[in-house]
Amino acid sequence: MQETTENQQVHLDILAQKGVDLFLKREDRIHPFISGNKYRKLKYNLEEAKTQGFDTLLTFGGAFSNHIAATAYAGKIHGLNTIGIIRGEELAKKWQENSTLKQAHSHGMRFKFISRTSYREKSNPEFLEHLKEEFGAFYSLPEGGTNPLAIKGCEEILRTTDADFDIVCCAVGTGGTIAGISNAAFDSQKVLGFPALKGDFLQEDICKFALKENWELITGYHFGGYAKITEELIHFLNDFKIETHIPLDPIYTGKMMYGILDLIQKDYFPPQTKILVVHSGGLQGINGMNRNLQKKNLPLINI
Repeated sequence: MQETTENQQVHLDILAQKGVDLFLKREDRIHPFISGNKYRKLKYNLEEAKTQGFDTLLTFGGAFSNHIAATAYAGKIHGLNTIGIIRGEELAKKWQENSTLKQAHSHGMRFKFISRTSYREKSNPEFLEHLKEEFGAFYSLPEGGTNPLAIKGCEEILRTTDADFDIVCCAVGTGGTIAGISNAAFDSQKVLGFPALKGDFLQEDICKFALKENWELITGYHFGGYAKITEELIHFLNDFKIETHIPLDPIYTGKMMYGILDLIQKDYFPPQTKILVVHSGGLQGINGMNRNLQKKNLPLINI
Protein backbone atom coordinates (compact mmCIF):
# COMPACT_ATOMS: atom_id res chain seq x y z
CA MET A 1 0.00 0.00 0.00
CA GLN A 2 1.49 3.35 -1.09
CA GLU A 3 0.45 5.87 1.57
CA THR A 4 2.61 8.76 0.33
CA THR A 5 0.82 10.13 -2.72
CA GLU A 6 2.00 12.28 -5.59
CA ASN A 7 1.16 15.98 -5.92
CA GLN A 8 0.40 16.35 -9.62
CA GLN A 9 0.43 19.85 -11.09
CA VAL A 10 -2.57 20.83 -13.18
CA HIS A 11 -1.91 22.85 -16.32
CA LEU A 12 -4.87 24.90 -17.57
CA ASP A 13 -4.98 28.24 -19.40
CA ILE A 14 -7.00 29.89 -16.61
CA LEU A 15 -4.31 29.05 -14.07
CA ALA A 16 -1.58 30.66 -16.19
CA GLN A 17 -3.77 33.70 -16.83
CA LYS A 18 -4.45 34.25 -13.13
CA GLY A 19 -0.95 33.35 -11.94
CA VAL A 20 -2.21 30.57 -9.65
CA ASP A 21 -0.46 27.22 -9.18
CA LEU A 22 -2.74 24.23 -8.60
CA PHE A 23 -1.71 20.70 -7.64
CA LEU A 24 -3.81 17.58 -7.09
CA LYS A 25 -2.82 15.21 -4.30
CA ARG A 26 -3.59 11.88 -5.96
CA GLU A 27 -5.09 10.07 -2.99
CA ASP A 28 -7.26 8.25 -5.52
CA ARG A 29 -4.20 6.17 -6.43
CA ILE A 30 -3.66 4.64 -2.97
CA HIS A 31 -5.64 1.52 -3.82
CA PRO A 32 -8.03 0.51 -6.64
CA PHE A 33 -10.89 -0.35 -4.23
CA ILE A 34 -10.03 1.49 -0.97
CA SER A 35 -8.86 4.79 -2.39
CA GLY A 36 -8.48 8.28 -1.09
CA ASN A 37 -10.05 9.37 2.17
CA LYS A 38 -11.82 6.01 2.55
CA TYR A 39 -8.48 4.28 3.03
CA ARG A 40 -7.45 6.94 5.54
CA LYS A 41 -10.70 6.64 7.49
CA LEU A 42 -10.66 2.85 7.61
CA LYS A 43 -6.98 2.37 8.47
CA TYR A 44 -7.14 2.76 12.26
CA ASN A 45 -10.73 1.53 12.56
CA LEU A 46 -9.69 -1.81 11.07
CA GLU A 47 -6.86 -2.04 13.57
CA GLU A 48 -9.26 -1.24 16.42
CA ALA A 49 -11.86 -3.78 15.27
CA LYS A 50 -9.22 -6.52 15.27
CA THR A 51 -7.80 -5.40 18.62
CA GLN A 52 -11.27 -5.64 20.18
CA GLY A 53 -11.74 -9.12 18.71
CA PHE A 54 -14.58 -8.37 16.30
CA ASP A 55 -14.99 -10.45 13.16
CA THR A 56 -17.73 -8.30 11.59
CA LEU A 57 -17.95 -4.67 10.44
CA LEU A 58 -21.35 -3.00 10.10
CA THR A 59 -21.80 0.36 8.47
CA PHE A 60 -24.27 2.64 6.69
CA GLY A 61 -24.61 4.28 3.31
CA GLY A 62 -26.63 5.09 0.22
CA ALA A 63 -26.74 3.63 -3.25
CA PHE A 64 -23.60 5.40 -4.49
CA SER A 65 -21.62 5.25 -1.24
CA ASN A 66 -17.85 5.06 -1.75
CA HIS A 67 -17.63 4.16 1.93
CA ILE A 68 -19.84 1.08 1.44
CA ALA A 69 -17.69 -0.13 -1.46
CA ALA A 70 -14.43 0.52 0.40
CA THR A 71 -15.60 -1.15 3.62
CA ALA A 72 -16.65 -4.26 1.73
CA TYR A 73 -13.24 -4.70 0.14
CA ALA A 74 -11.35 -3.78 3.31
CA GLY A 75 -13.29 -6.44 5.18
CA LYS A 76 -12.49 -8.99 2.50
CA ILE A 77 -8.72 -8.49 2.59
CA HIS A 78 -8.63 -8.29 6.40
CA GLY A 79 -10.73 -11.43 6.93
CA LEU A 80 -13.73 -9.58 8.38
CA ASN A 81 -17.41 -10.03 7.57
CA THR A 82 -19.19 -6.88 6.39
CA ILE A 83 -22.80 -5.73 6.63
CA GLY A 84 -24.17 -2.65 4.89
CA ILE A 85 -27.31 -0.90 6.13
CA ILE A 86 -28.49 0.75 2.94
CA ARG A 87 -30.73 3.83 2.72
CA GLY A 88 -33.75 3.19 0.50
CA GLU A 89 -35.85 0.04 0.83
CA GLU A 90 -36.79 0.31 -2.86
CA LEU A 91 -33.24 -0.82 -3.69
CA ALA A 92 -33.88 -4.28 -2.23
CA LYS A 93 -35.30 -5.56 -5.52
CA LYS A 94 -32.89 -3.82 -7.88
CA TRP A 95 -29.53 -3.50 -6.12
CA GLN A 96 -27.96 -5.72 -8.80
CA GLU A 97 -28.49 -2.81 -11.21
CA ASN A 98 -26.33 -0.56 -9.01
CA SER A 99 -22.60 -0.93 -9.75
CA THR A 100 -21.51 0.24 -6.28
CA LEU A 101 -23.71 -2.22 -4.40
CA LYS A 102 -22.99 -4.99 -6.87
CA GLN A 103 -19.26 -4.48 -6.33
CA ALA A 104 -19.66 -4.43 -2.53
CA HIS A 105 -21.69 -7.65 -2.65
CA SER A 106 -19.04 -9.32 -4.83
CA HIS A 107 -16.56 -8.59 -2.05
CA GLY A 108 -18.72 -10.32 0.53
CA MET A 109 -20.94 -7.59 1.99
CA ARG A 110 -24.45 -8.50 3.15
CA PHE A 111 -27.15 -5.84 2.86
CA LYS A 112 -30.13 -4.71 4.88
CA PHE A 113 -32.27 -2.18 3.04
CA ILE A 114 -34.29 0.21 5.19
CA SER A 115 -36.59 3.16 4.63
CA ARG A 116 -35.25 6.70 4.68
CA THR A 117 -37.27 7.30 7.85
CA SER A 118 -35.64 4.36 9.63
CA TYR A 119 -32.25 5.39 8.29
CA ARG A 120 -32.44 8.65 10.23
CA GLU A 121 -32.27 6.51 13.40
CA LYS A 122 -28.83 5.11 12.46
CA SER A 123 -27.13 6.82 15.41
CA ASN A 124 -29.82 5.88 17.91
CA PRO A 125 -28.49 3.36 20.51
CA GLU A 126 -31.82 1.52 20.53
CA PHE A 127 -31.67 1.13 16.74
CA LEU A 128 -28.12 -0.26 16.99
CA GLU A 129 -29.25 -2.72 19.66
CA HIS A 130 -31.92 -4.06 17.30
CA LEU A 131 -29.21 -4.57 14.68
CA LYS A 132 -27.10 -6.49 17.20
CA GLU A 133 -30.07 -8.74 17.95
CA GLU A 134 -30.39 -9.43 14.23
CA PHE A 135 -26.74 -9.79 13.24
CA GLY A 136 -24.84 -10.52 16.45
CA ALA A 137 -21.80 -8.60 17.69
CA PHE A 138 -20.19 -6.17 15.26
CA TYR A 139 -17.80 -3.24 15.08
CA SER A 140 -19.92 -0.25 14.05
CA LEU A 141 -18.68 2.31 11.55
CA PRO A 142 -20.81 5.45 11.08
CA GLU A 143 -22.05 6.66 7.71
CA GLY A 144 -19.07 7.94 5.74
CA GLY A 145 -16.73 6.38 8.29
CA THR A 146 -16.22 9.57 10.30
CA ASN A 147 -15.20 9.03 13.93
CA PRO A 148 -12.09 9.92 16.01
CA LEU A 149 -10.03 7.09 14.49
CA ALA A 150 -11.04 8.23 11.00
CA ILE A 151 -9.85 11.75 11.84
CA LYS A 152 -6.51 10.30 12.94
CA GLY A 153 -6.16 8.64 9.56
CA CYS A 154 -7.12 11.79 7.64
CA GLU A 155 -4.51 13.76 9.55
CA GLU A 156 -1.94 11.72 7.63
CA ILE A 157 -3.03 13.08 4.23
CA LEU A 158 -0.77 16.12 4.52
CA ARG A 159 3.01 15.61 4.61
CA THR A 160 5.89 17.88 5.60
CA THR A 161 6.56 18.42 1.88
CA ASP A 162 3.14 20.11 1.59
CA ALA A 163 4.11 23.02 3.83
CA ASP A 164 4.69 25.46 0.97
CA PHE A 165 1.04 25.45 -0.18
CA ASP A 166 -1.09 28.43 0.80
CA ILE A 167 -4.51 26.77 0.38
CA VAL A 168 -5.59 23.16 0.86
CA CYS A 169 -8.95 22.14 -0.65
CA CYS A 170 -11.07 19.02 -0.16
CA ALA A 171 -14.57 17.80 -0.89
CA VAL A 172 -16.86 17.43 2.12
CA GLY A 173 -19.40 14.69 2.83
CA THR A 174 -19.61 13.92 6.55
CA GLY A 175 -16.82 16.33 7.53
CA GLY A 176 -14.18 13.88 8.71
CA THR A 177 -11.67 14.55 5.96
CA ILE A 178 -11.66 18.33 6.33
CA ALA A 179 -11.36 17.99 10.12
CA GLY A 180 -8.31 15.76 9.78
CA ILE A 181 -6.70 18.02 7.17
CA SER A 182 -7.42 21.07 9.31
CA ASN A 183 -5.75 19.48 12.34
CA ALA A 184 -2.65 18.62 10.31
CA ALA A 185 -2.43 21.84 8.29
CA PHE A 186 0.55 24.10 8.77
CA ASP A 187 0.11 27.43 10.54
CA SER A 188 0.23 29.50 7.35
CA GLN A 189 -2.37 27.40 5.51
CA LYS A 190 -6.09 27.92 4.97
CA VAL A 191 -8.30 24.85 4.42
CA LEU A 192 -11.33 25.16 2.15
CA GLY A 193 -14.06 22.52 2.07
CA PHE A 194 -16.58 22.09 -0.74
CA PRO A 195 -19.72 20.28 0.56
CA ALA A 196 -21.56 17.90 -1.74
CA LEU A 197 -24.75 18.44 0.29
CA LYS A 198 -27.09 21.40 0.69
CA GLY A 199 -27.20 23.38 3.90
CA ASP A 200 -24.72 24.53 6.53
CA PHE A 201 -25.43 21.81 9.12
CA LEU A 202 -21.94 20.37 8.58
CA GLN A 203 -20.36 23.22 10.51
CA GLU A 204 -21.38 21.68 13.83
CA ASP A 205 -20.24 18.19 12.85
CA ILE A 206 -16.82 19.42 11.74
CA CYS A 207 -16.35 21.43 14.93
CA LYS A 208 -16.61 18.19 16.92
CA PHE A 209 -13.31 17.02 15.44
CA ALA A 210 -11.47 20.07 14.08
CA LEU A 211 -9.01 21.45 16.61
CA LYS A 212 -8.22 24.64 14.69
CA GLU A 213 -10.15 27.51 13.15
CA ASN A 214 -8.21 27.50 9.90
CA TRP A 215 -11.02 26.11 7.74
CA GLU A 216 -14.04 27.40 5.83
CA LEU A 217 -16.86 25.79 3.87
CA ILE A 218 -17.61 27.02 0.35
CA THR A 219 -21.25 26.02 0.00
CA GLY A 220 -22.30 27.23 -3.45
CA TYR A 221 -21.18 24.30 -5.60
CA HIS A 222 -23.38 21.34 -4.62
CA PHE A 223 -25.33 21.40 -7.93
CA GLY A 224 -28.63 20.80 -6.18
CA GLY A 225 -27.52 18.43 -3.43
CA TYR A 226 -25.99 15.04 -2.80
CA ALA A 227 -25.66 12.90 -5.95
CA LYS A 228 -27.42 15.59 -8.01
CA ILE A 229 -25.83 16.35 -11.35
CA THR A 230 -26.43 18.68 -14.31
CA GLU A 231 -25.36 18.71 -17.95
CA GLU A 232 -23.06 21.62 -17.13
CA LEU A 233 -21.23 19.51 -14.56
CA ILE A 234 -21.02 16.53 -16.93
CA HIS A 235 -19.43 18.68 -19.63
CA PHE A 236 -17.02 20.12 -17.07
CA LEU A 237 -15.93 16.64 -15.91
CA ASN A 238 -15.39 15.47 -19.46
CA ASP A 239 -13.53 18.61 -20.54
CA PHE A 240 -11.32 18.50 -17.43
CA LYS A 241 -10.34 14.91 -18.16
CA ILE A 242 -9.56 15.69 -21.80
CA GLU A 243 -7.38 18.66 -20.85
CA THR A 244 -5.59 17.17 -17.82
CA HIS A 245 -6.00 13.36 -18.23
CA ILE A 246 -7.28 13.34 -14.62
CA PRO A 247 -10.68 11.74 -13.89
CA LEU A 248 -12.95 13.29 -11.26
CA ASP A 249 -16.07 11.81 -9.71
CA PRO A 250 -19.47 13.54 -10.14
CA ILE A 251 -20.51 13.50 -6.48
CA TYR A 252 -17.51 15.00 -4.67
CA THR A 253 -14.28 15.89 -6.45
CA GLY A 254 -15.90 17.09 -9.66
CA LYS A 255 -18.07 19.62 -7.88
CA MET A 256 -15.11 20.74 -5.78
CA MET A 257 -12.87 21.29 -8.81
CA TYR A 258 -15.63 23.16 -10.63
CA GLY A 259 -15.88 25.45 -7.60
CA ILE A 260 -12.14 25.98 -7.30
CA LEU A 261 -11.73 26.94 -10.95
CA ASP A 262 -14.79 29.20 -10.77
CA LEU A 263 -13.29 30.99 -7.76
CA ILE A 264 -9.98 31.35 -9.61
CA GLN A 265 -11.82 32.86 -12.57
CA LYS A 266 -13.47 35.35 -10.19
CA ASP A 267 -10.07 36.35 -8.67
CA TYR A 268 -10.91 34.85 -5.27
CA PHE A 269 -7.25 33.85 -4.93
CA PRO A 270 -4.52 36.47 -5.43
CA PRO A 271 -1.76 35.85 -8.00
CA GLN A 272 1.04 33.51 -6.87
CA THR A 273 -1.33 31.56 -4.62
CA LYS A 274 -0.31 27.90 -4.44
CA ILE A 275 -3.27 25.54 -4.03
CA LEU A 276 -3.22 21.86 -3.07
CA VAL A 277 -6.42 19.94 -3.91
CA VAL A 278 -7.01 16.54 -2.31
CA HIS A 279 -8.34 14.01 -4.82
CA SER A 280 -10.32 11.77 -2.48
CA GLY A 281 -11.15 9.06 -5.02
CA GLY A 282 -14.73 7.90 -5.48
CA LEU A 283 -14.27 7.07 -9.15
CA GLN A 284 -16.06 3.72 -8.74
CA GLY A 285 -19.37 5.62 -8.57
CA ILE A 286 -19.15 6.83 -12.17
CA ASN A 287 -20.52 3.61 -13.66
CA GLY A 288 -23.64 3.77 -11.51
CA MET A 289 -24.13 7.45 -12.25
CA ASN A 290 -23.82 6.81 -15.99
CA ARG A 291 -26.56 4.18 -15.80
CA ASN A 292 -28.90 6.81 -14.31
CA LEU A 293 -27.84 9.42 -16.86
CA GLN A 294 -28.52 6.99 -19.69
CA LYS A 295 -32.07 6.45 -18.45
CA LYS A 296 -32.58 10.22 -18.52
CA ASN A 297 -31.04 10.58 -22.01
CA LEU A 298 -28.29 12.80 -20.62
CA PRO A 299 -24.64 12.82 -21.74
CA LEU A 300 -22.39 10.24 -20.06
CA ILE A 301 -19.29 10.87 -17.96
CA ASN A 302 -16.11 9.69 -19.67
CA ILE A 303 -14.35 7.04 -17.62
